[in-house]
Amino acid sequence: MLNERPRIMGILNVTPDSFSDGGLHAETDAAIAHGLRLWHEGADILDIGGESTRPGSLAVPPEEQLRRVLPVICGLRERLPKNILLSIDTTSATVARAALDAGADWINDTSAGLDAPEMLALAAEYSSPIVLMHRQGRPRTMQHNPHYIDVVSEVRDHLGERAEAARTAGLTAEQIWLDPGIGFGKSKEHNLSLLAALDRLVNLGYPVLLGASRKRFLGMICGLDTPSELAPATCATTTLGVMAGARVFRVHDVAANRQALEVAWAIQQTGHEACA
Repeated sequence: MLNERPRIMGILNVTPDSFSDGGLHAETDAAIAHGLRLWHEGADILDIGGESTRPGSLAVPPEEQLRRVLPVICGLRERLPKNILLSIDTTSATVARAALDAGADWINDTSAGLDAPEMLALAAEYSSPIVLMHRQGRPRTMQHNPHYIDVVSEVRDHLGERAEAARTAGLTAEQIWLDPGIGFGKSKEHNLSLLAALDRLVNLGYPVLLGASRKRFLGMICGLDTPSELAPATCATTTLGVMAGARVFRVHDVAANRQALEVAWAIQQTGHEACA
């Protein structure tokens, strides 16, 4: 897997309140059109969510999540090539099961299977890859003074434990994806520390997904308040992530990050060939 070109996961929020694009694709037709646009821009995977996990957000009942996402999943599955994967972004096993039945291929769980303990067994039942993300606290309060003694070690240890739980549930190492949870219960300094030490997470032996797209800490660094202006900053994290060994990049701005990925990948592969 480490010799395979990394992939781009395009973000498709079917929500009224996501931090960057809330409301833009809340209607089914608009969401399907945006998903097709992300595919044409170079997305390999589309991550479809019906519940915002932005700081301060409240939980959305499974029934409402399903009302939002199922028509989009079905519509995209009918229109997209089979090699373009669909991911359901949810912490609800009820939503995940219905999404998989409707044509989704992956589960992206920001609670790493802790909000719904049956989630890991569900992924194993469907042989579905699952993204296990680190999150301190819950979205409503997670940015209220997050605290760590050693953020890199604590995130790494937690994700290692959740990966072992997924293995016990019947998933293979290739089906378990780890996400450090940039911006989920972390300060700017915590996020930078995790990005600087991303290779330590990669060294656990599981494929790593990085989701730093348009995050607030990038705006703090760049002096920008508008998330949509942070595509270049996000590309910097994608480039760094490729060089550190991350395999999937969850982004809003697919075309720009596709370019960043391809250049970083070409440089990395040339370096490997020179050392061979």
